[in-house]
Amino acid sequence: MVATVGGRQDNRGGGGWSVALAAGLLCSAALLAAEPGEEAREQAQTLGIALPAPAPDRREGSGPYASLIIDNVMLIDGRGSPPRGPVRIQVAGDRIHSIGAAGGAVPADEQAEVIDGTGMYAIPGFIDAHAHLGTPTQGLVGPVTPPEYIFKLWLGHGITTVREVGASMGLAWTLGHRQRSELGQITAPRMQVFAMFPGATIPYDAEARRWVRLVFNRGADGVKLRGATLEASRAVIEEAIRLGIRTANHHDQTSVYHVNALTSARLGLTSLEHWYGLPEALFEHQTIQDYPADFNYADEQARFAQAGRLWRQAAAPGSERWQAVRDELISLDLTLVPTFSIYEANRDLGAARDAEWHDAYTWPALYRFFQPDARLHGAYHFDWTTADEVAWRDNFQRWMLFVNDYKNVGGRVAAGSDAGFIYRIPGFGFIRELELLQEAGFSPLEVIQAATLNGAELLGIADQTGSLTVGKKADIVLVGENPLANFKVLYGNGHPRLNRETGVVERVGGVRYTIKDGIVYDAQALRADVRAMVQAAKTGR
Repeated sequence: MVATVGGRQDNRGGGGWSVALAAGLLCSAALLAAEPGEEAREQAQTLGIALPAPAPDRREGSGPYASLIIDNVMLIDGRGSPPRGPVRIQVAGDRIHSIGAAGGAVPADEQAEVIDGTGMYAIPGFIDAHAHLGTPTQGLVGPVTPPEYIFKLWLGHGITTVREVGASMGLAWTLGHRQRSELGQITAPRMQVFAMFPGATIPYDAEARRWVRLVFNRGADGVKLRGATLEASRAVIEEAIRLGIRTANHHDQTSVYHVNALTSARLGLTSLEHWYGLPEALFEHQTIQDYPADFNYADEQARFAQAGRLWRQAAAPGSERWQAVRDELISLDLTLVPTFSIYEANRDLGAARDAEWHDAYTWPALYRFFQPDARLHGAYHFDWTTADEVAWRDNFQRWMLFVNDYKNVGGRVAAGSDAGFIYRIPGFGFIRELELLQEAGFSPLEVIQAATLNGAELLGIADQTGSLTVGKKADIVLVGENPLANFKVLYGNGHPRLNRETGVVERVGGVRYTIKDGIVYDAQALRADVRAMVQAAKTGR
């Protein structure tokens, strides 16, 4: 069953409107102002796109319990402390009641649910700080991924909180899932929902402020900017601060020449998404990116090919300009959400396209959505060359140097995946982000901190979640291998490892249990559900 309800195209992962869809998807400023976040309802119908029904009522998970004990488990608390244990974690309802020494009998008069954590590691529930609950234009190539598929991939990889930046499937539709998750009615992480500001279609101060008030009154937790004028950017950020909500910005190349990372940070921006706006803030000998004379921004391959040559135009690592920009951004408390993994296909297309989990876990129409197609955002590898990949590898090196340097000097970096585009699927894309943070120079404990406590601080919920601390929410991930030794053991399909005694390659790892708000989910069963959904979609059932 499908429902043709609204959702607005969001230019995520670094691109913009695809040329073929632009005319059909743009709406008037009057409509945007009147129906913020819901303006794509008629657009989806015009394009003949059938959007999926909301997630079904929860059938999975048990609890919360009056008393839940996780015994004999190793603890990685997310605050940066080294692992310790074995410990006993006691949960009462949806809160961590105590963390102490393991072992000893459970009092006979205490009716406790017990999980034997022997051989397991407990880490805080992950926070995906840049996530999406689908995109309507996927419907041009097949059925749009149902929310149940995305939710189970998130929880199946230990993700207990997401920041949905853009609400592309429609603000009311997305907020409805947020509310049902809060009430424990669906199998889903908790959600913060950011409405997408409609860019240059609202260029003026008063209109922008009115739009922010409207989405705030509808329940949005924040606003995501993209391609906005300087006047509108200032108005949106100031109004959001006045209302006590947060802001994120993907500094679109169509406006970054006058609103770069420094510009918006000085206005009070909460987080910078991806990396756009950073190289421009680091320019020393120019003010605008050096484009080829025949460049066409509407050609997505050209756009991304040139984006891969942008960091080379910025100030050199460690230079005076580099340090000055870095230090000012830190002083302004700007959080970086780099989303390395969503761009990895640009430096190694074959590896991303042929990732081993696609066959069992990637929704068939989503994989078609990834294929080269001039109509679709993110499907731009039309004729991707060795030179393009080499340029992007260099881009990654400089970008990673800045992010690691930012962290080392005291800046906050949070982990986000932006999955659902460019060969990245939910859950798997987030774990790949952890690996890439380590490649950037983060120690494994720093990676865990970025994926948990830093994300909670960014979302303003660090008093509730983000670390395994007495009194906080019972958001706990149990995995049967040490993730600090190898983040690959967090992938849903596990990690292949040779058993030297038997000579057989075995699959190890995969999250065993994901506990959110004290509700215990069998992560293995959730991933099995996803595999069954994918297989059913392939066979047309």
